[in-house]
Amino acid sequence: MDSVQYGVQYQGWEERMARLTAPALRRGLDILELLVDEDQGLRVPEITRRLGLPRATTHELVNTLIDRGYLDQSEETGRVTLGVKVLRLGAAYERGLDLAAVGRECAAEVANACGETVQVVVRDAGFAVFIVRVDSTHPVRLVSQVGSRLPASCTAGGKALLSTLPEAELDALFPDDAALQKMTPNSISTRKRLLADLEAARERGWAEENCESNDHVACVAAPVYDRLGKCVAAMSISVPVLRWDDAQKQRCVELILGGARKMSQLLGAPAAS
Repeated sequence: MDSVQYGVQYQGWEERMARLTAPALRRGLDILELLVDEDQGLRVPEITRRLGLPRATTHELVNTLIDRGYLDQSEETGRVTLGVKVLRLGAAYERGLDLAAVGRECAAEVANACGETVQVVVRDAGFAVFIVRVDSTHPVRLVSQVGSRLPASCTAGGKALLSTLPEAELDALFPDDAALQKMTPNSISTRKRLLADLEAARERGWAEENCESNDHVACVAAPVYDRLGKCVAAMSISVPVLRWDDAQKQRCVELILGGARKMSQLLGAPAAS
């Protein structure tokens, strides 16, 4: 048998196998996806009715998924729920999500759109720690380093992170004015002003900084959430004040909200975050 004939026969075998197996695979996945939002599970007749499957097919698929550990079935109620194998798949997916890697991907997209420096920060107590930086394409730009640690109250990213904290935690971090560190004459120096800034950030969904960590830089930032709806990072755009005006600010706010939203989605955040 020559190679061309073998290739044709092999391709035909693949197509036949796809016709045979794909429908069963799709139906099995339909069952798993149906049960994702059913905390109490469903009985096999309910699964059959909702998916419009033949009764025998549903029983066969459910039994196979139970046998493989992807579904469990209560002996008392007959209800079918997701099994431990599904949890293991989710855990494996979560292990593969690296905050910095996801941040670099999303920050690069935002930087390409605006040409300015985009950073991702995480919180360490009252400080913002930079874990991602994508540089501006302009010759005049913010100079910063991954690993830098700045007072959170002085940066837009830090304020975005702080805005998600409960009142008790903010009180512990900033019990009085003396707890606030200044980096420039514009840095927040009173607890009253900090709380007002955080409330504004909370209401509109983004934070800003006006020459508070650097005399020559303005910045906007938005919080990033994980699959539990917890704020785990913030993404920011930093622009030298010589290029900063109302139109640029509005554009950067739109971009940073979109970038933070995409990063949150990639980390599995609920749609509302």
